[in-house]
Amino acid sequence: MNRTKSKPGILAVFAATCLMGCAAASAQEKFPSRPVQIVVPTPPGGGTDVDFRLLAELAEPALGQKVIIINRGGGAGMVGVSSVVREKPDGYTLAGIWNSPLTMTPQIESAPYKPNDYEAVLLINAAPTVLCTKSDFPAATGQDLIATIKANPGRYTYGTDGVGGFMQLAVERILSQVGAKARSVPFASAGETLLAMLGGHIDIYSGAVTIVEPYVKNGQAKCLLLTSAKRVPSLPGAASLTDVGLADAETLVWHGLIGPNGIPADRLTTLQAAFDTAAHSERYVKYAESRGIEIDVRKSADFRKLIDSEYSAMSGVINSVGLSKK
Repeated sequence: MNRTKSKPGILAVFAATCLMGCAAASAQEKFPSRPVQIVVPTPPGGGTDVDFRLLAELAEPALGQKVIIINRGGGAGMVGVSSVVREKPDGYTLAGIWNSPLTMTPQIESAPYKPNDYEAVLLINAAPTVLCTKSDFPAATGQDLIATIKANPGRYTYGTDGVGGFMQLAVERILSQVGAKARSVPFASAGETLLAMLGGHIDIYSGAVTIVEPYVKNGQAKCLLLTSAKRVPSLPGAASLTDVGLADAETLVWHGLIGPNGIPADRLTTLQAAFDTAAHSERYVKYAESRGIEIDVRKSADFRKLIDSEYSAMSGVINSVGLSKK
């Protein structure tokens, strides 16, 4: 009798336990329930760092949580990327990245990750770079610049952001398609490259559009060729790669978010929506315009296509200039 009467009590306890467990599971499913961190693989203060700090701030209202920036430089960005790749794929740790540590540097130096070791979360923006000379350089158009370099193999020099850096590969991607040769000279920054060109130490500046614009306006420099397939309104004299028949050689500086492989789909969607909203906010749009940046939001599948396509293209460029790792 006692045994029979005890059954409903046992069932009631079991049901209550189940309800408590379900409630706990439901609570655990809320995302994010704590701050999200973005690892930026550069020191504080650079363009990439500034970009992601603003995005982080603007994404917080949509996420309902703080977004914390952690600077983790080293290895041309590879240290920061590798630390994120090893994290738990719960959506709480992302990397705010530009292209070089994903599509370029790992093909030149040994990287502790492969192209498929991370989740492409969201592309945020892209910006062209430009090739400029002093006003008295013997070329008046982008086509002239290419023809002049091609007619004088190895004579002309252009500044870059380092051996195997973005600018060297972007320029060589163009030159290799037309059989032209120029000599790259590494500098610590685009600012140093510009001063070297204006001072006559190198022939061609290659770098950010906004840095050189004031010198074009005062007549000290002329910009002849962009690394983009589209023209830039602020530099009407600079030809696009489409203008010179080389649209498929386009190389842009882009920024995006990646994370460890396996982020749950619902969390991925939440992150994408928050940072998409941030990128299209009035404040970020004004910032992008001031920096010559085009907002180009692409979700995982399209972002992955960009990464894979650029990785493949850069492989050929890196081999052609003899920089591929042994």
